[in-house]
Amino acid sequence: MQRNCVLIVPSVNPDAKLLPYLKDLVKNGFQKIILIDDGSRPECKATFDAAGAMPECDLLVHTVNMGKGRALKDALNYYCQHFRQDYSGVITVDSDGQHKAKDVTRLDAAICDCPETLVLGVRDFDGPTVPFKSRFGNKLTKTIMKLLIGKAEQTGGEQKEAIVDTQTGLRAIPNALILRYLTLNGERFEYETNMLIDALHSHTPVRQIEIDTVYVNENSETHFRPVADSFAIYHLIFATFFKYLLASLSAFLIDYSVYCLLIYALGALDLKTKIWISASAARVVSSLYNYTVNMAVVFQNHKGRKKTFFKYYALCAAQLCCCASFVYLICQGMGLSETIVKLVVDALLFIVSFQIQKNWVFREG
Repeated sequence: MQRNCVLIVPSVNPDAKLLPYLKDLVKNGFQKIILIDDGSRPECKATFDAAGAMPECDLLVHTVNMGKGRALKDALNYYCQHFRQDYSGVITVDSDGQHKAKDVTRLDAAICDCPETLVLGVRDFDGPTVPFKSRFGNKLTKTIMKLLIGKAEQTGGEQKEAIVDTQTGLRAIPNALILRYLTLNGERFEYETNMLIDALHSHTPVRQIEIDTVYVNENSETHFRPVADSFAIYHLIFATFFKYLLASLSAFLIDYSVYCLLIYALGALDLKTKIWISASAARVVSSLYNYTVNMAVVFQNHKGRKKTFFKYYALCAAQLCCCASFVYLICQGMGLSETIVKLVVDALLFIVSFQIQKNWVFREG
């Protein structure tokens, strides 16, 4: 039985298990494999030569190690040039045997049912064979990604769910998504993270299929650099939030400066009137700046300017009412300074506003 997908297998310094693994995939119906030698040691040449001699295997060679992201993008480009018209997509497979042939075939079947969906083979990180660093790293990344970026759309408009395995290398990518993923940034492991972030931001449907969890020698052969690669991955995940933070801080400085000036300028008025006038004027000035920066730089939504404008100011009005009301009630009840209380209230509204802007105001689609 001929499969629907071409397999992409990036490899660095493989051991003797690579060749039998490729042959097992061929036995399971996969008639075309793109194998990438990503700058392996000279002693691995015989293994790659033997693999390249297989009629089902096309070998791409990097003279030096260029990273998993570059290997995947080169293979995707090669696929588009040679095979795209004959297949439904590709499946990326790790070369160390972590992905069993039966699980690869399940993703191959799924891609026909979901021709515009990113399909992930996800592992169970609660099993006893999972190394602690892998369990901890994935759960931490999963939680942060869910909080700062969001949950994945499901095929057929079902309820959203969090990405279970953010580090999985077993992914089925249909033809509809390949050109998009060829242009994503990332040369090493962060490329795979960027693929997930792009799927979440663009509301690309994601289907997650549970696979067997296999670790070879407690993942001792991994080429993942704990410090450098983790930094690159978390930089991507936090990028939108940090831009939002900087935009919000600069907008806050404008808002707080105008608020304080008016509080002192209107000192003769009663407390309630003074707070409402100062907070309203400050919010009008700072919101114009903040809306422009959030739309163009933070969330990069260049469509539906009119729609986002009204959504943003609906949120802005709600924030203003909450802020002024809370400041007035706290100052009246506790006798605290209006300027100090505003700092605390705005800080509490900060995270809530980020989630609403990301998931409602500036959401594309």
